[in-house]
Amino acid sequence: MRQLTYTGPGTLEWHDVPDPVLTSDRAALVRPLAVATCDLDDLIIAGYSPFPAPLAIGHECVAEVVEVGDDCGGLRPGQRVSVPFQISCGDCDACRRGRSASCRSVVPLTTYGFGPDTSWGGFLSDTVLVPWAAHMLVPVPDALRSADVASASDNLSDGWRTVAPLLRDEPGAPVLVVGGAGPGSIGLYAVAVAVALGSEQVVYADSDERRCALAKSLGAEAVLAPWPKRLGPFPITVDANGTQAGLDLALKALAPDGVCTSATTYFGEQPRVPMLVMYSRIATLHSGRVHAREAMPEVLDLAATGTLEPQRVTTRVVAWDDAPDALTERDWIKLVIER
Repeated sequence: MRQLTYTGPGTLEWHDVPDPVLTSDRAALVRPLAVATCDLDDLIIAGYSPFPAPLAIGHECVAEVVEVGDDCGGLRPGQRVSVPFQISCGDCDACRRGRSASCRSVVPLTTYGFGPDTSWGGFLSDTVLVPWAAHMLVPVPDALRSADVASASDNLSDGWRTVAPLLRDEPGAPVLVVGGAGPGSIGLYAVAVAVALGSEQVVYADSDERRCALAKSLGAEAVLAPWPKRLGPFPITVDANGTQAGLDLALKALAPDGVCTSATTYFGEQPRVPMLVMYSRIATLHSGRVHAREAMPEVLDLAATGTLEPQRVTTRVVAWDDAPDALTERDWIKLVIER
């Protein structure tokens, strides 16, 4: 089968690799239909990430089930599913507690499309093996187009988790999103979710005019850098910026007892945290990877109602064979590749 492979900075090539096969009764094979870029893909393709070549690329997709084992919980060939980017079993202590990103059955950080264990390949492939299909795969509602929710595997769910659980506890709370890390889709998804869930005020801060304009079209107020020393106060803030200045803005804007969720991967030099400000406000900084599998049903249900329109963050859709050129151009906020 064909698999799109990162072979070095700015270079992607189609490689012929062996077809995957079912490895157990709990496994399934799926055929990706629509693959979305993750903000991390931009760093990988540019050669800025710690993940060395060669590397199968792609870890957000909606796929069609092709073949299932005998113990796949009613999944059937032809069914459309969203595939989480993280591999998880559903049975270990971490998975049973809703922490699938920390699954004990695999090497830590095991994912499709990047990470320390590259044996799972990437979603820009003809076929993909899903080892624990009944647990991992989430059916896609018929009303949703595959391309519109391809990012539910990761970035869309990541944006959701930065605001949705907190808005559930404090309905209508104002939200500040500091965006701009990589292509910047996570911060824009956080804006879209906060607006969809009824936040009374959503403010988006960024240094990029294009993303600020998109955030305004989603229903946010936009603050283009240079930013004021302080915004807020906000009970909910999001760091999706990836710079010291962005993190400072998100943390110093917190209201007393506020929560900032950082959805940014900081490679290289690590940022400083204003601990005295945090301490005096009894504030919380939550940093870490999304537990994608747990968030995906919520995201898909919200999109199925029409309240959330994730496709509005997509800036380009291309055909499957055009993927290498489109990806290496790196002119996208969210690129979707369709068969």
